[in-house]
Amino acid sequence: MDATSRIITRLVEELSVRPQQVSATVELLDGGATVPFIARYRKEVTGGLDDIQLRNLHERLAYLRELEERRGAVLAAIEEQGKLTAELKGQIQAADTKQRLEDLYLPYKKKRRTKAQIAREAGLEPLAEALLADPTLDPETEASRYLHPAKGDVPAVEDTKAALDGARQILMERFAEDAELVGRLRERLWQEGELSARLIAGKEREGAKFSDYFEHDEKLARTPSHRALAMFRARNEGVLTLAIRLPGEDEAPIHPAQVAIARHFDIFNGSGDEGRAADKWLRDVVRWTWRVKLYTHLETELLGRLRERAELAAIEVFAANLKDLLLAAPAGQKATLAIDPGLRTGCKVAVVDATGQFLEEATLYPHAPRNAWEASLVELARLVEKHDVALIAVGNGTASRETDRLAGDLVKAFASKRALSKVMVSEAGASVYSASEYASREMPDLDVTIRGAVSIARRLQDPLAELVKIEPKSIGVGQYQHDVSQLQLSRSLEAVIEDCVNGVGVDLNTASSALLSRVAGLSPALAEAVVARRNAQGAFASRRELLEVSRLGPKTFEQCAGFLRIMNGTNPLDASAVHPEAYSLVERIARQSGRELASLIGDTATLRSVKPAEFADERFGVPTVTDILAELDKPGRDPRPEFKAAAFREGVETLKDLEPGMVLEGTVTNVTHFGAFVDIGVHQDGLVHISALSDTFVEDPRSVVKAGDIVKVKVMSVDIERARIGLTMRLDDQPDEEGGGRPRRGNNSRQPGGQKSDGHKTNGHKTNGQPASRKANGRSSDTPEGQVGALGAALLKAKQKR
Repeated sequence: MDATSRIITRLVEELSVRPQQVSATVELLDGGATVPFIARYRKEVTGGLDDIQLRNLHERLAYLRELEERRGAVLAAIEEQGKLTAELKGQIQAADTKQRLEDLYLPYKKKRRTKAQIAREAGLEPLAEALLADPTLDPETEASRYLHPAKGDVPAVEDTKAALDGARQILMERFAEDAELVGRLRERLWQEGELSARLIAGKEREGAKFSDYFEHDEKLARTPSHRALAMFRARNEGVLTLAIRLPGEDEAPIHPAQVAIARHFDIFNGSGDEGRAADKWLRDVVRWTWRVKLYTHLETELLGRLRERAELAAIEVFAANLKDLLLAAPAGQKATLAIDPGLRTGCKVAVVDATGQFLEEATLYPHAPRNAWEASLVELARLVEKHDVALIAVGNGTASRETDRLAGDLVKAFASKRALSKVMVSEAGASVYSASEYASREMPDLDVTIRGAVSIARRLQDPLAELVKIEPKSIGVGQYQHDVSQLQLSRSLEAVIEDCVNGVGVDLNTASSALLSRVAGLSPALAEAVVARRNAQGAFASRRELLEVSRLGPKTFEQCAGFLRIMNGTNPLDASAVHPEAYSLVERIARQSGRELASLIGDTATLRSVKPAEFADERFGVPTVTDILAELDKPGRDPRPEFKAAAFREGVETLKDLEPGMVLEGTVTNVTHFGAFVDIGVHQDGLVHISALSDTFVEDPRSVVKAGDIVKVKVMSVDIERARIGLTMRLDDQPDEEGGGRPRRGNNSRQPGGQKSDGHKTNGHKTNGQPASRKANGRSSDTPEGQVGALGAALLKAKQKR
């Protein structure tokens, strides 16, 4: 089986799809097609693979091709040495991971001159073979036969100790390079091993935030992502040591791994002392093989595997939250006034029109020390009247709740005159954008602080269009985002952004170059060229005019055209997701339906009477025709939900205003594996632990909530000193009378499904002690899941009361 066939076979098995689907998709990807284009417009070719399946296929394809390239290099290297046997070749051809391939190659890999090689050069390999084959031989007696002075390139063997040391090195290298043994030990350590974290002496105060891991043991393979990353961070900061241990290794006369090595080579069983002359020497060989050759190597490897798995889980969390944030409901094209709150430096105000174009700015000082409240209201009222403002966006940074009250007074003042709404908007990443090169090119004449206010306004109008301008890692919806592979994180987030942008579609005549660059097929340079052509010659009247853009050829047009919208253009289909390649099909449907093309669009009755099979042909199958009919029924439909905002309670503005038992409305800002963080308007997000999300068992928090959701929560505990808030979405939960946030649920305080407090230590109050990284607005941006502590303890104590 050749390399290509092996890759296709593996992908078919892993993805549970047909070979034809994989082959066709690989051909499209190799031809330069993008995942969004293939998912949307090539369903017949791929057999209907969705974007998630296509992303997985694309990623695995790259890995398997790297594996095949390495396989070829390994085979060539071993064959060059003249050591490639039929059996070894078969093993290498069957290797299904890079790790297995490297295990097989290890004995043949060119390496620096080792002690074992020197021993072989000294003629000690027969001694090693003899003692391994017959443990009844006396090591000293056998070794004495191999003593000799140096002769030419042959090293000297001066005494029996040197001879036995050399023989030991030969066997140690052979044992440590046995692919079957190494693979078996690796998996045993992974499946049975425990991750053991211990405090480094003298680091108690410095590492107080990691106190839950000062003496911590748990199964390696079952260590959750957030706990693993917390311990890795503690190790990197010099607070903890991490080790992998097998159960019972301290009590066993011989380490379990050493027993496994000995049994693999049929040296001994059990204690290793069968009364034979070479038993002790062989035990030493096995012990040193484990301690010197294998343990450190495997421990490093498996900790790397744990980190990689934890990073992948953290990246998945970030990607899922980012997707939810990008696809949050837009408030729509309405003139918007944004207030970026501040105290001493004042509140920065920016007004944008319905398309997000900057109109006017102002700086107000409603708060201490100036307290110009009335003057600020007058200025805001003037701006509202002048620019016909419909929305007020208040940034959620410092002084946000005080500023929200100001906006509330403004809304009340206009209650009888106009519909004016105020919304609290996340500032996450706004300061990064406002100081970026892109912002300076987009708004060169505005101060950085005003750019931030403009961004807040636009974010309310259309979150997707504005957030694509910001480095996704700056948006702050991740879990340990700074501790994971930045390359892999960026690749994953870029894919999420691409899928979101193309899923929603982009207005060709209003989109920024940042948004256009995320459209399938359009590079940043081409996006800039599209904007330059638009600025020079005016709005595009049809999609076909894209071909007039410099360096935008037919292949790029094919990829991007279906995701670009032109409102009120020369062809009504240009405002839909129907691809230009299918316009002739739509015209045929219109003719046979006896309708003009323009009147066919939105004619639900006529469209539902059309049978897709009657219009399917060699080029367009039933799935594509079905998609086209659905699009014609509701052309350019925005898949995002209807806009709504959380209403924060008046008078609840800081942690000190919170009391256990309060029921509040808030916005989900971040969803992790252990729960969800909710903004309730007090500058510090509260945690709804996974066990408090629902009355039924919850395996994945995202099955209940997602970033951007508006939820009702009850305050269970407030820790002002550590800025931690415990929340629950089970509104019948009652805080304990002692004030510790312990829930009482009438006659049944049992958690649904017997769910434990948080997957942390079973005493229920252990957390990872992770410090809350702070964004500019004072909220945690990384993963302060240490907040789980108070609520975790509360839930467990309630359980113990049963």
